[in-house]
This record gives sequence, C-alpha cells and structure tokens, in this order.
Amino acid sequence: MKIGAPKEIFEGEARVALTPDSALQLQKLGHECYVESGAGLLAGFDDAAYEKAGVKVIKTAPALFKEVDFVVKVRPPTETEIKRLGAGQTLISFFYPGQNEALLEKAKASGANFIAMDMVPRISRAQKMDALSSMANIAGYRAVIEAGNNFGRFFTGQVTAAGKVPPAKVLVVGAGVAGLAAIGTSTSLGAITYAFDVRPEVAEQIESMGAEFVYLDFKEELTDGAETGGYAKPSSPEFREAQLAKFRELAPDIDIVITTALIPGRDAPVLWTKDMVEMMKPGSVIVDLAAERGGNCELTVPEQKIVTDNGVTIVGYTDFPSRMATQSSNLYSSNIRHMMFDLTPNKDGVVEHNMEDDVIRGATIAYAGEITFPPPPPKIKAIAAQKPKEKAKELTPEERKAQEAAAFKAQTRNQVTLLAVGAALLLGVGLVAPASFMAHFIVFVLSCFVGFQVIWNVSHSLHTPLMAVTNAISSIIILGALMQIGSGSWLVIVLAGLSVFMAGINIFGGFMVTRRMLAMFQKS
Repeated sequence: MKIGAPKEIFEGEARVALTPDSALQLQKLGHECYVESGAGLLAGFDDAAYEKAGVKVIKTAPALFKEVDFVVKVRPPTETEIKRLGAGQTLISFFYPGQNEALLEKAKASGANFIAMDMVPRISRAQKMDALSSMANIAGYRAVIEAGNNFGRFFTGQVTAAGKVPPAKVLVVGAGVAGLAAIGTSTSLGAITYAFDVRPEVAEQIESMGAEFVYLDFKEELTDGAETGGYAKPSSPEFREAQLAKFRELAPDIDIVITTALIPGRDAPVLWTKDMVEMMKPGSVIVDLAAERGGNCELTVPEQKIVTDNGVTIVGYTDFPSRMATQSSNLYSSNIRHMMFDLTPNKDGVVEHNMEDDVIRGATIAYAGEITFPPPPPKIKAIAAQKPKEKAKELTPEERKAQEAAAFKAQTRNQVTLLAVGAALLLGVGLVAPASFMAHFIVFVLSCFVGFQVIWNVSHSLHTPLMAVTNAISSIIILGALMQIGSGSWLVIVLAGLSVFMAGINIFGGFMVTRRMLAMFQKS
C-alpha cells in the first residue's frame, strides 16, 4: 500500500504524521511512503531526510491524495481534504467524532474509510497506538516548563549567601497521563508538589512519584476506571462543592496550578474559579491544559496568556505538543506505525481492515460509506485499577518492640516443633532401617534441607532476576547425587545419575537465564 503524509494546514501546527524513521519501519512491512514537500520542516525533518529514508516527496497536497491509498495526518481533516478522498482510500488522524457530527457525515459521503487515533480503545494491547496518551504525556511535561518560564522564582528551595529561597508549591489537578507527567516533571525540578484526582485509586501512583495526594473528607462511589477507559465520571454536586472548598483552602499557598481535568464528550469542568485566582499570590501561574475544551480555570482564554489584576498569569495555550514538534512527531508517527502493523497482519504490504479486531473496530469511525461510530464495547476490558489500600496504623516504638518480640517467640516455637518432629522421624527410621540405607537417607535429607533454606530465605521481591541464580545455588544438592554414584546398588546409581543431570540443568540454566535477563538492561 502507498502511505502519504500531507503538510498540516491548521494554523500553528508544527507536527507531522510521518517521520523518516517511521517510514523506514513501514517500508519493512512492504508499504511505500510518500510525503508532501515541506511537511516535516517545522518538526525538524527536511525533504532530504525523507528522500534518504526512501520516501518519495510530492510537491502538492492534491497530488499526494491522488497518489496514495492511506493518508496519515495529525489534525482532523478539513472539508477540502475529505473531498480529495475517494472510495477505497483510508485516512488516519485525530477526528473527535463525538464533537464533529457534521464532519462525520461528510466522511460518510466520501465513501472512504476513516480511522480516528483519538478513538483507539484503552486496552493493554492498544497502548502502543494510544496517541492521546502520547500527546498528553508531552503536554504535561511542557505545561511545567511553560509554568517555569512564567514563574519568577526557582522551583527547588535553595540556601545561598544572599538568603534562603523557599521551594515552589505546585498543585496538579487531574492525575491522568498529562497530570502524572506534570507531577513527575515538577517533583524532579524540586518543587513541593500536590495532586488531586476524583479517583482515589490513583493516590498510590501520585505518592510513588514524590507528590502528596490531596484527600477530601467526602465519601462518594466512583465508577471503576476500567469501565470508562481510565477517565473519571462526572461528580455529584455535593462532591463538587467539597472539592471547590478544598481548592479554596489551598489557593493562598499555591504558587503554580496545572489543570488537566477532562471528561470525554463534555466541556471541561470549571474547577478553579475566579475567587480562587484572586486568593493567589502575585506572580503565581496557572497552566490550563483543558483550555481547548473551555478550560478548568474560569478566567482561561483559549490560545492566549493573560495576567490578572492581582498579578496571576494564566496560560491557555492549546498547542503544547506542537511546541515540542520533533518529539511529538516521533511519538505520534510511532503510534501510526503500530496501527499500520495491526492493519498489515501478514507483513506483506497488504492491508486487512479487520472489523472483528477490537482495536481496529474501535478506532474506525466510517467504513465503506457507513458511519461506524460509536463502536461497540471492546471484548477485552481494561484492567481495573486497584482500590487504594488503607494505611496501616502507625505503631509506637513500644508497640513495635512488643510485636517483634512476639513474632520472634512464635518463630522460635515453630522451629523447635519442626526440629522435634524431624528428630522423632529420623529416630524411628533409624530403628527399623539398615545402616546402608541410613547413610543414603541422611545425605538426601541434608541436601533437601540446604537447597530449601537457600531458596526460602530469598526475599520474594528479589526473585527476578536473582531467582535464576538462586536456583543455581540451590543445586548444591548435586553434591549429594555425586556421592551416591559410587554406591553398589544399581537403582541408587541410576537415581543419582538422574539427579546429577537435573541439577546440572538447574545450575547452567540458572546462570544462562540470569545473563539474558541482565543483558536486557544493558545500554546498547
């Protein structure tokens, strides 16, 4: 198939859907790649780089549309671009069909097939094609960089000869992909970071990144994230009021607010109101990643940066991924490439648009002149997020000491009991068994005991990759087998030989597996 990427015509869009690297991978699948002249310039890819990768450069967009079978874009197509498509052609891009019903009707009338990258189902197999997450990750990172650019102080605290500088306090509202990226960037810069999300199950993720989760003293049953593709559901009015009250409490102390809250198919909820902005200190910054859908901040102006009367800067840019065009293009083109891998199951350049496949069916919004949006729920649902574990009660030093003493006594009692039972069994066997048998039996028991202790005393958290080495060490039982090979009994010799063979596999296999596993983490 012929795959082509036109130049993005949306004002300010610098990304491109096909990079030279992704084109090389697509050609390995048997596809031919085309690009409109100048399509990658703003992302750092000139025509010469494409030609070097074996991509054919077409001068104009109309000529490109006529030449290719698949058109790959970033932004939703315009009406003009849809008119250039015909039956049998396929367009892959963001589309937002729930908000573009009129455009969807025009897509149907064209007779072409349309795959919306924003409709890729959020299941484990489709993560490599999840363009929304790829772009949200970049937006979250860039939001912190934009905040730092407009903030008049350090993120991290410092003690200098000229005086002490306190660390910045950052609040991230919404802990989806963009929110977690913002949290990671903020904490890495040294800021004191707080984060809020209506899904309490993400508290553990937030705290693992070094931020503090903002809890509400409010009980409300929330839809399982797996049922809604990882997004939160709309909250009740009572929950919203408790949420706003908590934000009002935090507003005077927060230096930077980054809002990322969105609900699919709805306008962005207003979470940071005008009075909260007025409570903030002069020089504070708000970066609203939901600006394109109306904004989480009441005063946000989409695509603009404003400064309020009390000196708070509100950034409402809607092109954060495009501000890092090279990185964004690499990630997005990789998502496209993985989609084409799924559409080319035989790796022979022949596309099979399998409408029985969860991912392909979920992302296809128009097929063969029919609207196929909304898709049926995927057969395989996303893995449910685990509910947060209740924090254990903090023990006093006296309680901890008493607990350790009780555990030691219980362990000692168990060991004494096992030793007594074992000694009784050995004594019983020794009274009835011949001396020759006891020599073999003692070696067998000691070998098993040593091997068991070596394995059992390794922490479960270390079993990979050290488990393979531990298996090798536990094969010390090979010594017992070697000692028995010299026995006069043919049965003992056969069993000992088998023991040496199996223990040898454990030894050499253990070290080989460990070597392969550690090689995975070595830098090439």
